[in-house]
Amino acid sequence: MVQELINLRTCIEEQRYDEALIIVNELEGMGKQAILRNIQSYLLRLLIHLITNQIEQRLTNSWAASIRGSIREINKLNIKDNKQSYYIQQHEWTTWLEESLEDAIRDASVEVMNGSYTPFQLSEMVEGNSILITAEQLLDLTYCYAPKELAIQVDQQLIELPGGTDWKQGH
Repeated sequence: MVQELINLRTCIEEQRYDEALIIVNELEGMGKQAILRNIQSYLLRLLIHLITNQIEQRLTNSWAASIRGSIREINKLNIKDNKQSYYIQQHEWTTWLEESLEDAIRDASVEVMNGSYTPFQLSEMVEGNSILITAEQLLDLTYCYAPKELAIQVDQQLIELPGGTDWKQGH
């Protein structure tokens, strides 16, 4: 990116504005890709903990914090600087989630039941559609609630997960 900035400066100084605009577009694309990669990493973390919750049928404070944190970070990253539009539109999450699910299952195999299952075994155990629906419901909250209210709404959804009532009551 440093070289692109140097080239941009040179183009502007030499009044080659068409070339400068091309570089600006490249930089904008690089920035967007970095944001989408960050969103994808939080999406993976979200899915791993939803898978772990589904298989172990319980919810821990750590998993709840990770799920909540992932949703909050996705919310921050996904909204563009204009605060009016998003990098990933609400109707586009299905594709992102489906593309991330297999990787999440592989990574979750290390965590579920202290790594008792191989990724192959875990893949057969996970109810993928249920995970995707839950993840989409959580992501939908990011379009409906202000950041201050989002954590409370996520916690309300977490109560509905397996073991969520026990988690709420501190058991």
